[in-house]
Amino acid sequence: MLSYTVYSEAGGVGKSSLTANLAAAHARAGLDVLVVPLDPQDGDLSRLLGVDDDRADHEADNLVRHMVGSPRGSFDDLIQSAEGIDVIPEHNLLSDLSDFLTREKQQAEKLGDAYNIYAQLQRVLQEGDIAKQYDVLICDPPATESDHLYNAIYATRNLVIPVEPSAKGEASVDGLQQLATNFADQMGIEVGVLAAVPNGFKGTNDQTELLEEISFPTPEVIGDRTSLMEGCWKQQCSAFEYQREHRDYPRDHELETLAQFDRLARYLEEQRGIEAPHPPEPGALEDEVTV
Repeated sequence: MLSYTVYSEAGGVGKSSLTANLAAAHARAGLDVLVVPLDPQDGDLSRLLGVDDDRADHEADNLVRHMVGSPRGSFDDLIQSAEGIDVIPEHNLLSDLSDFLTREKQQAEKLGDAYNIYAQLQRVLQEGDIAKQYDVLICDPPATESDHLYNAIYATRNLVIPVEPSAKGEASVDGLQQLATNFADQMGIEVGVLAAVPNGFKGTNDQTELLEEISFPTPEVIGDRTSLMEGCWKQQCSAFEYQREHRDYPRDHELETLAQFDRLARYLEEQRGIEAPHPPEPGALEDEVTV
């Protein structure tokens, strides 16, 4: 199974949009995809994909309950689907995740048991037999150093980094590399970076120089697609669905961006030896595969 966390220390770099569009690109090639968004704030991936109806419902079962051993139903019942992508929707209880995990750890220690706060998402996913059901797992934590992030990294062991092509973005990548290295050393695990994805590239000389300094593979550089992404958030869908259902006519530069998402998905699959059964022509909107 290909598993990765899409993360950047900098906010506003299109992290959730990249997650949604990579998930769509994997799914439309015939792969089974599960997305686990973990952002406690509104305007998150669940909102983008239109599966956030129960976010504020205190009676609704949710991932946090499963992570602290107090579920109200089965794991499978948490999953909702959009555009052929399975999603475990975010819930407002994610705001209190760290407090809940700390209490569980304190209780375990009183009983003389070991408790790894950062392994709870992995435990839930393993108990749900995710590796048998899905080809691709993607986590989308908030853009802050938090238990949400560390649970995502511990569960996936790989990072895909959206990068703002600026000095600020370069500093963010350096900080993330240090953060991931420290966490991996602390937990005794290996964490790899599958790709860095510069996003919002406008072709200036400064941006071009910064791209050359990124120390990770950059298989695709995404241009400034503000209009396309704003449309996706308005219509609550991926860029593929937005082009197919909501654009009055296709824009060549936006179709090329879809092709980039497809090529990036194939690149990531290749890193883990996964061959998609029905990869479409990059950027093609016809002949969609129903998963």
